[in-house]
Parts: sequence; structure tokens; C-alpha cells
Amino acid sequence: MSDNFDRFMEELQKKIFDETKAEFGDIAFQRWRKPRYVGRMDNADGYGRVTGSCGDTMEIFLKFERDKVREASFKTDGCGSSMVCGSFAAELAIGKTPDELSEITGDKILDILGVFPEEDRHCAFLAANTLQEALNNYMVNHMKAA
Repeated sequence: MSDNFDRFMEELQKKIFDETKAEFGDIAFQRWRKPRYVGRMDNADGYGRVTGSCGDTMEIFLKFERDKVREASFKTDGCGSSMVCGSFAAELAIGKTPDELSEITGDKILDILGVFPEEDRHCAFLAANTLQEALNNYMVNHMKAA
């Protein structure tokens, strides 16, 4: 019985993975399986928190060095699509100047993903908006310190 159950579970997981990969594309699927840059950052130089129209909340943390992002991370209470988009927003931020950060949009995240379900595209814009909030927070704090 255990062998049958194990085989059933393996087949079910494969089916779920195959369907997810077909709907989200390989890039988003791989990032969904192994998200990067997840977690809160202590003493961030820039911090943004945005709740999207879907109810998902995202936070992005930025640490700058020599006017470039040295570290970035994110947290979300949202779905897998929010996780994927937050992960790419944080990745895109690393090594960027404030001017370059301002060019990161939801469309840019979607371009990287390639295939993404229409009903989840808003997650890319949530991630980009949260990144822009973190940049704005950094700029306000940076101007006060200058």
C-alpha cells in the first residue's frame, strides 16, 4: 500500500509541476521552486511596503554602498506569483544606482518572466511599486543625511 501511495504522490506532484510550468513558464517556475532574496533586512537604507489591490502585501529592503544597491531582499504574505515577482524585483535592484532603480517597472519584470498568467500580472506591478517605495524612502533619508 505504501508503494502505491508513494507512486500516487510522485505522479500527482509531477502533474502539478508540469501544469505550473506550462502556465507560468520555466523562469517563473524555477524561481517559484527556489525563491531568492527572501527575508527581512535589518538596518535597511531603503524600505518600501505596499498592499496591492489583490490584498497581497510586499516589503522590499535595500542596502546601499557607494550610491549603488549592495543588497536587496523582500517579503510577501501573498501568493506564489507575488513571491516570484518580489524575488526578481530584488534581484534587478542589486548593483543599480537610484536612477537605474527608477527604471525598473512591472513591465520589465514581466519581460524577464516571458510567460505569466494574465490574472497574476498585477504581482509584477506590486513588486515594482514596492521597489519604487523603497527607493523613495532611501532618497528621502539620504537627502536628510546630506
